[in-house]
Amino acid sequence: MFKQLEAIIGDRKLNPAEGSYTNQLFDEGRGKIAQKVGEEAVETIVAALEQGRREQVSELADLFYHVLVLMAELEVSLEDVELELESRHRPRG
Repeated sequence: MFKQLEAIIGDRKLNPAEGSYTNQLFDEGRGKIAQKVGEEAVETIVAALEQGRREQVSELADLFYHVLVLMAELEVSLEDVELELESRHRPRG
């Protein structure tokens, strides 16, 4: 689903759709997108500490979505992040 959502977000960036929340974020710019990631991170923390599983999953989904929008804005792909994570887990020596 992450790659599919990455593709949908990328398509919205290239082919704006009227009324699209994703396009609204792109129109508002990098600062607003980064702010939304921060807001969603805080909401995820609150859910983790004070709410039930349903709210926790919902907030995590919101956070992942907004991170993917920020990644698209920064032109960072899931593959870029995967490669970085893989490099951190390679045997050293």
